[in-house]
Amino acid sequence: MPFIGALQQPTSPLMKTRQCKHNSRNMKRSDDSEGEKRRKRRKLLQELGDQKIPFLGPSSRGFQQLWDSSYSGLVLRRSCSLPAELHGRVQAALLTLRKKGCLLKDLVRVRDRDVFTAVSRALLGEPGHTYRYLDTRLFAIPWHSEDTEVKGQNCCEPDLRAACKALWELNTFFCSDVSQLKEGDRLTQCAKAEAEAKLGEEGDTESKHSEDSKNSEGGDSESRQSEEGDTESKHSEEWDIESKHSEEGCSGSKQEGEWETEFKHSSEEGESSQVKLSEPSAAGTAEHTEGKCSGWPAEAVSGAEREPVGLEAQEKPVAQLKHSLSYHHIQDKEERATGQGCSQPSPKQVCTGPVKFNVTLLNYMDPSQMSQLKEEPYYGMGKMAVGWHHDENLITHSPVAVYNYSCHEDKGESGEGGSAEKACWRIGLKVAWDIHTPGLMLPLESGDCYYMRDDLNSTHQHCVLAGDTARFSSTHRVAECSSGTLTYIQSRCQDALSNLHTDPETGSHSLLAVQPTTLQHCEEIHNEVEFEWLRQYWFQGQRYARFCSWWTRPIEQLEKDWKLMETMTMLFLATVEEEGQAGEGRREMAETLLSALTDRHQQRQTWRDRCHSSLAQTLPPEEAPVDRPFWGVDDPSMPLPFDLADIINRVESLLWRWA
Repeated sequence: MPFIGALQQPTSPLMKTRQCKHNSRNMKRSDDSEGEKRRKRRKLLQELGDQKIPFLGPSSRGFQQLWDSSYSGLVLRRSCSLPAELHGRVQAALLTLRKKGCLLKDLVRVRDRDVFTAVSRALLGEPGHTYRYLDTRLFAIPWHSEDTEVKGQNCCEPDLRAACKALWELNTFFCSDVSQLKEGDRLTQCAKAEAEAKLGEEGDTESKHSEDSKNSEGGDSESRQSEEGDTESKHSEEWDIESKHSEEGCSGSKQEGEWETEFKHSSEEGESSQVKLSEPSAAGTAEHTEGKCSGWPAEAVSGAEREPVGLEAQEKPVAQLKHSLSYHHIQDKEERATGQGCSQPSPKQVCTGPVKFNVTLLNYMDPSQMSQLKEEPYYGMGKMAVGWHHDENLITHSPVAVYNYSCHEDKGESGEGGSAEKACWRIGLKVAWDIHTPGLMLPLESGDCYYMRDDLNSTHQHCVLAGDTARFSSTHRVAECSSGTLTYIQSRCQDALSNLHTDPETGSHSLLAVQPTTLQHCEEIHNEVEFEWLRQYWFQGQRYARFCSWWTRPIEQLEKDWKLMETMTMLFLATVEEEGQAGEGRREMAETLLSALTDRHQQRQTWRDRCHSSLAQTLPPEEAPVDRPFWGVDDPSMPLPFDLADIINRVESLLWRWA
C-alpha cells in the first residue's frame, strides 16, 4: 500500500509561487531574528576572546553570597534527607527500566536535520500526557497510582508497573516537598556531622582546567559547523541557536559530533548561572535551612575543571560587556514570552497554587561509553554530559525537581559506597545572557535532589558535568500540556468531525457547512492530528508499545478520525469544483484549501524523508521509524481517487482560470 505523501511533486508555476509565499510567511520572522542574534553573539564573543568567565564552587570564597544573590531559586536536598525506603524503590525502578530496554535515544530535529540525543531516556507521567521538545513528541508511559489495578489498566508487565509506581511515589514526594518550601530555603540535608562525613569522602574536584580544553576552543564559528561533526568551535557556536531548541540531552561527545555541534548551539545561548548552599540542619531529614554550608569540605569534587575563583577576582575581564549583554538578555526574554521560537505555540500559562508535576523525563548516560566528552566551553568547569540549556515547554514559573542517581554500570550498584576516588557528577548554572555574573558549580552525590524554583529555569541555564560512573536522573516537570494531551486532541477531532454528516441508511457522507472559515478550521485540525500526533507516534512513540500498550487503542481511534477528515477534504474539493457555487466564495474556498494542502504535502514529504534518513536506517527494526501508510490511494473505501499532488493541481488550475 503506497504512502499518501509519497506522490509526485507538484511543479506548476502557481504551485511554486504559493509554496514560496507559504514558506516566507512561516520563516521570515524567525530567520531574520536568528540571523541578527547570531551576528550580535559573534560580535560579543569576539570581544570576550579567549577569556574564561569565572565560576565558583563550594570551596570558593563568595560561593554562599553568590548563591543568595543570583541563584536563590535553586534548592539542594541532600540524599540523607530522603526516606531510605524511597531511595531503594526509586533506584530499583530506574535499574529495572534500563534492564528492560525502556531507555532509548531520541531522534530529534535541529536546524532541519535529524540527530540522536547522547542521553537515553523515557517519559513517564499522567495517562494521556505527552512532552514535546526539538520537534519530537514523547508519549508518556503512565505511572501507576494506587487505583490502577482497580481501573483494570494492565498495559504493562508487573515489574514495569511496579517501577512506574515507584517513580509516581517519588513524584508525589516532590509535589509535597516543593510546595512546603519557604522563601529563603536553599538546602535541606541531614545532621551536620553525617553530612561532613559523607562529603569528606569525596575527591578533589576543583583542579586546574586542562590545557587540552583550552586548545580545543579556537576558530571561527562558521567553519566549525561542518558535516564532519567538529564540535570544538569558538564560543560563538554555542550561542548560535534559539532557546526553542534547548533541552537536556546533549552530551559533549566528539563521536557524536554533528549532534553535539547542533544541540550545543540550541542549548547554549551564552548565559551563565550559579548556585548556593546553606547551613546544615541538626534537626534531620525534614527541615529546610538557610545559612552557610559547612557540610562541604574545602575540595568537594574531582575532575579536570578550572579552579573556581573568588568574587573579587572576576569583575575586570568581562565588566565592559555587561551593558550590551544586558540588552540582549532583555530581548531574549521578551521573545520567549511572545512564543517566538517555541515548537508549539500555545496560550501562556503561569504556575499558581500547589505544585503538581505531571511528567518526569528519565535520562541515562554512561560516560565510559562516550569516546570523548566535550569540555565546558565558557568557564572551564570540566567535561559536559549535557550542554547548557533551559528545560522547555513548561508552565511559566513552574519548578523542576531532579533526582540524581549514580551507579556502577558493571554491577548495577549504587555509587554511594567505595567510590571515594571516583569523580562525582555536578551541575553548572549560569544567568542567561550574562557574562558578568560568575557561573556556579555544585557537586551531587548519588541520591541528591535539587529543585529549580520560580523563574530560575527561564532566566538561567544549567548543564550537567560528567562524573566517572553511569548516571540516571529523573526530572519532574509541570509540562505545558494545553495542546499535548490525548483528551485535547480527541476534543479537536470531535470539533472537526461535527461538520461531517453520515447517512444512517447508506453510510454516505456530506458536509454540514462549507464556509471558508469552517474549511480552514477543519483542515488545520486535520493537519494537527496527522503531523503532531500520528506521524510523531509512528516516528518514535510506537517504540514503547512493546513495553506498554496504553497508547495503542487511542492511536487506532485517531487514525479512524483522520480517515474521516480525509473524506471531508474530498468533500470540500467537490464543493470548490461545483459549477453552481458563487464565484467569489469558490475562490476563497479554493485559496484556503490550496494553502492547507500545500502545507500538508510539504510536511508529508518531510516526514517521509525523516523516516528514510541515513540515521533512521541505523536503528534496529523495533526502534526504527515507521513510514505509516495510513490510507493509500488503492483503498476501496475512498470515495474518490485520492492523490494529494493531483488535488493541488486541480485547485491550482481553478485559480488560474479565475485569475
